[in-house]
Amino acid sequence: MAKTFIGPKLRRLRHEHGQTQAEMAEALGLSTSYVNLLENNQRSLSVSVLTTIAETYDVDWRELTADDSAERMVELRSAMKDPIFGEGAPDLQECRAALDHAPRLVERFLYLYQAHQAALDRVMRLSATLGREDLVHASPEAVIHDYFRDRGNYFPELEEAAERSREAHPTQPEEHFTALKARLRNDHGIAVTVLPIDAMNEALRHYDMDARKILLSQALDAPNRCFQLAHVLGLVECRELFDRRVAESGIRQGAAAARLRVELANYFAAAYLMPYRAFYEAAEASRYDLDRIATAFSVSFEQVCHRLTTLGREDARGVPFFFLRMDRAGNVTKRFNATSFTLAEFGGSCPVWNVHTAFYAPGVILPQFVELPDGSRYFTVSRTVHRPVFSWDTQDRRLTLALGCELRHAGRIGYASKYNLDDAGLFAQIGINCQLCPRPACSQRAHQPVFMDLPLDAHRRGSNRYES
Repeated sequence: MAKTFIGPKLRRLRHEHGQTQAEMAEALGLSTSYVNLLENNQRSLSVSVLTTIAETYDVDWRELTADDSAERMVELRSAMKDPIFGEGAPDLQECRAALDHAPRLVERFLYLYQAHQAALDRVMRLSATLGREDLVHASPEAVIHDYFRDRGNYFPELEEAAERSREAHPTQPEEHFTALKARLRNDHGIAVTVLPIDAMNEALRHYDMDARKILLSQALDAPNRCFQLAHVLGLVECRELFDRRVAESGIRQGAAAARLRVELANYFAAAYLMPYRAFYEAAEASRYDLDRIATAFSVSFEQVCHRLTTLGREDARGVPFFFLRMDRAGNVTKRFNATSFTLAEFGGSCPVWNVHTAFYAPGVILPQFVELPDGSRYFTVSRTVHRPVFSWDTQDRRLTLALGCELRHAGRIGYASKYNLDDAGLFAQIGINCQLCPRPACSQRAHQPVFMDLPLDAHRRGSNRYES
């Protein structure tokens, strides 16, 4: 067994039970000095002691040994690069010492920093939302985004549940709709009916639990009809698992808890339609050719992009991506993240990022290399998709999807292969949005940053009205 240290978690466990080190030592049959050494990470944990702790305090040993320090380190170092802190950021050793000896302090600091970012985002909407929105609590979408990101956007138990369900009734991708329809009818007594658009009252799917029927709109194309049936299959077969996940999340907001259940069912549906191992191998073999992957699994382009953010299995880890969906007005309508890239919750993303120009080239994948103000670099691809079109007045309702990863992973992606990464002019200088971006001379600046004042000279006009 590799050396395992759980000092901070053991200390927290002792405090939760209101015990002194001597009282915990007595409960575990250990010496007080040994408990002190364990808490200070001066002794590694043996299997026998781990088992004793788990049995004595009725905790899962996997939770005690789970190591999220790497993710916390990424978050901490990313936060410390924020221009608001100025020069002299803590170095790697200082950050590691904070994680080792004061993990709860780091956790509270990151929570405060995230709240700070959320507050800045809300300032941008203040004039439109004052009197209509609670400016203290994060939106349900932000709560769910953080919940998924904290877990690397990967849920092993949902993957396993989807694999078991798929293996019980194996089917080929092109047969999914017929197979799912029969599965729901035969195994769960749920009938599936596709109805005309007018009969659905603008809904795309309605699951009537009491009547045991699913109604689908004709507006849904084949991949999305399959996805909706797989979604409901997850709600039916994984109800207890979803209940447990929602309860363990600590999310108390009604809207956020409901949204979490929806996203867990979406995760199950994606894992069912795109089984992990086969999907990972197809992604690697094609060098993340999104259209080819979509064709292989008979799914949509958007479903592939979303699924790619979930490849966090230890023995088959895909490129860690972030995923963003945006409408013409710049409103972010979906976001998932397995990277350190900061995604704005609300609209106003940087116009230098080609997620906006994709609207002028519908259906075309646009690669771009970008650099954030903190110097971090990413490779992104953007492309438009359509909402369901079912009449003349619902045409051209396009959205843009953006998929991106840290620059160090770009070599695994075919879209990046033709570019010279040593070319300094390759990287577009972007920010999260104007209100949060410190770049003074950006020709696209539309707003003064909310956290700093740009100096103005009445005798000089720079590249924008805020720079001189």
